[in-house]
Amino acid sequence: MRPEQEREYIEYVSGRLHSLHRTAYMLCGDAHRADDIVQATLTSLYVQWKRVTAADNVDAYVHTILVRRYLDERRLRWSRVRLSDAPVQAATADSADHGLAEREELITALRALPKGQRAVVVLRYFGDLSVEATAEALKCSVGNVKSQCARGLATLRAALHQEGHVGTVQGMRDAS
Repeated sequence: MRPEQEREYIEYVSGRLHSLHRTAYMLCGDAHRADDIVQATLTSLYVQWKRVTAADNVDAYVHTILVRRYLDERRLRWSRVRLSDAPVQAATADSADHGLAEREELITALRALPKGQRAVVVLRYFGDLSVEATAEALKCSVGNVKSQCARGLATLRAALHQEGHVGTVQGMRDAS
């Protein structure tokens, strides 16, 4: 890679690293796995940088790589291995940790969504992509994004309504 291309790559990654990590975390629900997904994404991005910069929408291209790395990681056998027999502890919701508890419930509800719906909801509402950019990132139609988003949000609302957190997804509107 030429020095000016490397500088462009570093600038791009520096400006979007937090957003990429947040998107990966919302997809997988685990900070360490999100780190791995982002690292694999950045490695692919570096290798393909010349092709990436030629794309019409660089952010959509990068989100496509991120979602594919997430899906690839889920297919690996080791990703389903639990290293401890101890049950996973749920977050406690006292007054200081109320926001953390809501976030954990949202992550749990997101994990219950099918992969396609989860990817659409995360890219649209946590990655702040438009319907068109989400469709481009996922290599699907705009109509598919809209229907998957509507179904995903309905499922999230129902799950969070059961938990008593109706307002958590209140700000999310169906993609239309």
